[in-house]
Amino acid sequence: DSIQNIIIFQYLYFLIYVQEREPKCPTVVPVYDFNPEEDAAKIETAIKTKGIDEQKIIEILTKRSFPTLFGALSGSLEHLILGLMKSTAQYDASELKSSMKGLGTDEESLIEMVCSRSKEELMEIKKVYREMFKKELEKDVSGDTSGDFAKLLLALVQAKRDEPSNVVDYEKIDNDARSLYEAGVNRKGTDVTTWISIFSERSVPHLQKVFERYKRYSPYDIKESIRKEVKGDLEKSFLTLVECMENKHLYFASRLNDAMKSKSVKDKVVTRIIVSRCEVDLMKVRTEFKRNFGKSLYQTILEHTKGDYQRALLNLCGGDD
Repeated sequence: DSIQNIIIFQYLYFLIYVQEREPKCPTVVPVYDFNPEEDAAKIETAIKTKGIDEQKIIEILTKRSFPTLFGALSGSLEHLILGLMKSTAQYDASELKSSMKGLGTDEESLIEMVCSRSKEELMEIKKVYREMFKKELEKDVSGDTSGDFAKLLLALVQAKRDEPSNVVDYEKIDNDARSLYEAGVNRKGTDVTTWISIFSERSVPHLQKVFERYKRYSPYDIKESIRKEVKGDLEKSFLTLVECMENKHLYFASRLNDAMKSKSVKDKVVTRIIVSRCEVDLMKVRTEFKRNFGKSLYQTILEHTKGDYQRALLNLCGGDD
């Protein structure tokens, strides 16, 4: 399958950045009789050779320009293949940059990525973001968002979340649950600063127990309270945090299901989740998808996408359930 062979071009990551510098006097130029299947087959053979035939790989890749290699790709397939050529952190960093680039901010993408990533993932993303774009992620986030929404995202990006502890601090759990109630449902208006502090700084296991304890104080559970107290992007962000803390794999499965529910598939969302999670936890996302939506992720992709893009997604999906 040609698309499987094209994925081998992950070896070309460095060439992207060579091309992005737009050299005035290139030594690598387009090949007009370029045959991607033939090149891919040669690369695959070279990789499978005992000891790997580095000379053959170098010979092919150093004589093909980036436009030559990817001229045949476009749209969703191009986005997917280029995503595969980055590490998970590089891909997340580039997607975050893309969500804040140009006029208007893609808040939905920003919320998904910032609110679903662990402290360790966010720290690595920040480091890679700095290396790739020579800017601080915090600065770009604060420049593209505003109000309490910006404060919450910045608090999360700063990655100050406590490490999980073997010792369960029941007093702190009770205090946090009561503080969330008193800062929201139990008063007129919402003390968002207190909510942000607790949501962004406490460990995930601690917060799971806080949300359970919260029910003793409030007539509403934490999700209902969020919907009553805040609106818009801030509401979506808090809800995403809770959903990810309850079951992150179900959160991604739900996002995939929503993206492929209607006739017009949200390719961007599907691509981002599949590419960003395929080396992390996509197998668990698949399990939650089948359990909650009555059909496998594989069959859903088969039903709602087509062509090489579909084949690439199915390969990354890694099988049917």
